[in-house]
Amino acid sequence: MNIAIIPARGGSKRIPRKNVKHFLGKPIIAYSIEAALNSGLFDRVIVSTDDKDIARISKEYGAEVPFIRPKELSDDFTGTNVVVKHAVQFLLSQNVTIDHVCCIYATAPLIKNRYLKEGLNRLRGSKKMFAFSVARFDFPVQRSIKILGDKIYALYPEYSNSRSQDLDEAYHDAGQFYWGKTDAFLQDEPLFSEKSIPIILPRYLVQDIDTMADWKQAELLYQIIEINESY
Repeated sequence: MNIAIIPARGGSKRIPRKNVKHFLGKPIIAYSIEAALNSGLFDRVIVSTDDKDIARISKEYGAEVPFIRPKELSDDFTGTNVVVKHAVQFLLSQNVTIDHVCCIYATAPLIKNRYLKEGLNRLRGSKKMFAFSVARFDFPVQRSIKILGDKIYALYPEYSNSRSQDLDEAYHDAGQFYWGKTDAFLQDEPLFSEKSIPIILPRYLVQDIDTMADWKQAELLYQIIEINESY
């Protein structure tokens, strides 16, 4: 059995009620739920939340909410793996057989089924523990700077005079989905390791949403992609 787990706590700070805030007309979590349901990859789509309003909305869009997440797993410092592990342990306690688990973030409206499918297919055919979405930085990280007061410093001064085309490409977690074998979550396997498979997304499908400026940019990207895919 393949399970999708969507973590969605109620206490988001930077964007209040972020997980159910309307994104182009419907709660943003609805996009993740619908992507999981429409993919045909999952036997169950479960939302892990501490919030009754999020639970209600999640059920309206077709997800299951078989438990309310404990308060001690719903603060600002609880990591995603702990939340997923809790959900997996709950399901195992209900005698559910789980082959693969996919954590899908609640704020991933640009998620596409073809990459979810690629993640599962590549994980199935390997001895790896995870397959998750990544994207290439659109500027060489070796040329990064930091600003302290009115002073600018190179983070990697050894590359200050290097040509950008001579620098290695770097990638980052795209923050959309994390396929894992059941034991990967139960045994707290590290995500960033040789045991993981990178599923590389195009840059235009990746937008972190932490501020209202991010939110607006994600809405614009979504609309452009929808128009492009309609032709």
